[in-house]
Amino acid sequence: MGAAETAAVLGAVLLLAGAIAPLVGLPGGIGLCLQAGGIGLAGAVGVAVLCGAAPIGSGFHGDLTPALGVDGLSGFFLTTIAIVALPALAYGREYLRGAPRERLLVALGGLFLLSLGGVVTARDPTTFLAAWELMTLAPAAAILARRTDSEARHVVFVYLAVTHLGGTGVWICVLTLAHYGALANPGAMAEGGVAAQTVVIVGALVGFGTKAGLMPLHAWLPRAHPVAPSHFSALMSGVMVKVAIYGLVRVLFEWAGPVPLWVGLTLLAVGLLSALGGVIFALVQRDLKRLLAFSSIENVGIVALGLGAALVFLWEGDRTWAAFAFAAALLHVLSHAVFKGLLFLVAGSIERTVGSLHLDRLGGLLGRMPWTGGAFLVGAAAIAGVPPLNGFASEWLTLQALVHAAFGPSLGTGLAAAVAAAGLAATAALALFCFVKAAGLVLLGAPRGPRAAEATDPGPAMRLAPFFLAACCVGLAAVPGLLLPALVKLAPGAPAIGAHPSLELPGTGSLPSPWLLLGIVVLSAVAWRVRGERRAAPVPAWACGQEEEAALQWTSAGFTKPLVLVLQAVLRPRREVEVTRHGGLVASVSYRGEVPHRFDTHVYRPLRSSALAAAALVRRIQSGSVRAYAGYLLALVLAMLVLLRVGAIG
Repeated sequence: MGAAETAAVLGAVLLLAGAIAPLVGLPGGIGLCLQAGGIGLAGAVGVAVLCGAAPIGSGFHGDLTPALGVDGLSGFFLTTIAIVALPALAYGREYLRGAPRERLLVALGGLFLLSLGGVVTARDPTTFLAAWELMTLAPAAAILARRTDSEARHVVFVYLAVTHLGGTGVWICVLTLAHYGALANPGAMAEGGVAAQTVVIVGALVGFGTKAGLMPLHAWLPRAHPVAPSHFSALMSGVMVKVAIYGLVRVLFEWAGPVPLWVGLTLLAVGLLSALGGVIFALVQRDLKRLLAFSSIENVGIVALGLGAALVFLWEGDRTWAAFAFAAALLHVLSHAVFKGLLFLVAGSIERTVGSLHLDRLGGLLGRMPWTGGAFLVGAAAIAGVPPLNGFASEWLTLQALVHAAFGPSLGTGLAAAVAAAGLAATAALALFCFVKAAGLVLLGAPRGPRAAEATDPGPAMRLAPFFLAACCVGLAAVPGLLLPALVKLAPGAPAIGAHPSLELPGTGSLPSPWLLLGIVVLSAVAWRVRGERRAAPVPAWACGQEEEAALQWTSAGFTKPLVLVLQAVLRPRREVEVTRHGGLVASVSYRGEVPHRFDTHVYRPLRSSALAAAALVRRIQSGSVRAYAGYLLALVLAMLVLLRVGAIG
C-alpha cells in the first residue's frame, strides 16, 4: 500500500472515529478534531491525484461488492469538500459549544462528511447508493436535532419528500448503468439502445438535478438551508449540491456518453431558468439565509450552463472548447463552494450575535463586527462577480464558452447558446444588485435594532474560519490559470494546455487576473495614502423634517421595489395597506407585502392537491372486506392471464 492509499484509509478511519466519538461519551471537540484530521487527509489525497498522481483504489464495476477509489474527478471533488469542511469544522467547535444535543450534532456532521466522501469515491452501485441516501438523511436529522418545532418538522418532511422522490431517478439511473455494465465500460450503453440511454439520462437529470437544486426541482433547498445549523448550511450549499453535480458529470460525460444533442440543450435551458429564477427570487428575500439559498440555485444554474455548453461542443466535435466549458463549470463549482460556505458561516455568526437574520433588523455591522463584516464583504463581492475575485473568473470563463458556442456551425445551437449567454450576463447584473442590497443592509447604515447596536465579533474560531475562506476567494482570483490545466484534463478527450497565472483562451484573449488584482491593491493603497488623516465630518441626516430614526432607512422591500414593479407580471407581488382614521385624521398606516414563490403556488401546490385527492380515492379501495380483497386478487389473476394470452408479457 502506497503513501496515498495509506493516507486515504487513515482519513476514512479518522472520519468514522470522529463520528463515533461523541456517541460514546467523548467531548464534541475531540470528535470535530478527528473529523478535521480525516477530511484533511482525504483532501490531500484528492489534491495529489488531481495534480497528476496515479489514481488509487479500485476502478468502477457493476457488481455489488463494495469498492472505493480516487481518480482525477473524485480528487477534485474531495479537494472541494475539504476546503469547505475544514473551516466549517473549526467554526462548529465554537458554534456548537453548549448547544442542546451538541454531541449528536457533531456525530451527524461526521456521518455527513463520510457520506459526501463516500459518494465521490464509490466505485460500485451499492456503496454509491448507500452513501447517497446517508447524505440525504444526515442533514434532516441535524435539523431535527437542532429544532423540534412544527416549522422545522414540516421543512424536513418537504426536504425528504422532494429529494427522495427525485432520488428515485438516481436509483434507476445507477442500477440501469450497472445492469448494462456501463460503470466499468462506458461504451456499453450504446449496446442498450436509445431507450435505455434515455432512461439513464432522464433519471440522472431528475435525480441529481433535484439534489443540486436545479429549477423546477428546487423546492426543498430554500426551505432546508435556512433552518439547518450554520456549519451544516455551509456544507449543504457549499458541498452537498456539488456532489450532485459530480453524479451528473459522471453520467453525462462518462457512463452514458456520448449523449445526444438534446441533453446539452436541456442543460442550457434548465441552467438558464435556475440562474435567472434563482437570482430574481434571491433579490426579493428578506431573510439572509433564505437569500443565500436562492443564490445557490442561481450558481448551480451557472454550473449547468457550463456543462450544457460542453455537451454542445462535444456534439459539434470541438473537443478543445468542450474542455474549456467543462473546466469553467468545475471552476465555478469550486468558487461557489468557497464563497457560499463563507457567507453561510458569516450568517451564523450574525444570527448568534444579533438574534435575527431579517435584513431589516440588521445594519451597521461592519464597524461593530469588523472580522465578520470584512469576510462578508469579500464573499458578497465574490458571489456578485466583482472583478477580479474568483466568482468573476469562473463566470467570465463560462461566458466565453457560451459566446464561442453562439458562433458555432449549427444555427439552432448557436441561437440557444446566444440566449444562454445573454441570460448569464443578465444574471451577473442581477447578482450584483442582490448583494449590493445584502451588503448594504447588513453592514452599512445605522443599526436597526438594539442587539445590532451592541453586536461584537464572535470568538477566534468563528472569526478565523470565514477569514480563511475569504483568503481562498482572493487566492483563487489571483491565479485561476494555474488551476485551469488540471480541470481541462478531466474533460473527455481534452487537449493538453500550459499553465499560466492568467486565464488564457484560444481566440478570445485572456483574463489577466493577477495584474487586475495587483492594480486594484496598488490603486487602493495610493487612494488611502492620498487621503491621509482627512475624514468626512459627520452631519445629521435630513429626514424630511422628522426626527431621524432607524425605521426611516432603506429597507429590503424598498431597495428592490423598482425591479419588482418591472417584473410584476411574473412575480405577482401581494400587498395589503390598512389605514386607520380617527375623526377624519389618519391615525396609523400598516403595510404588509410579500412576493410569493410562483413554483410553490403554480406547480407544487396543485401537484400536492392532486396527489392527496388521488390518495383519498385509492384509500376507498381499502374497505376492510375480505370478499373485496378476494375480488381484487381474482381480477389481477384474470388480467395477467389476458396479458399472457396476447403476448404482452413473456
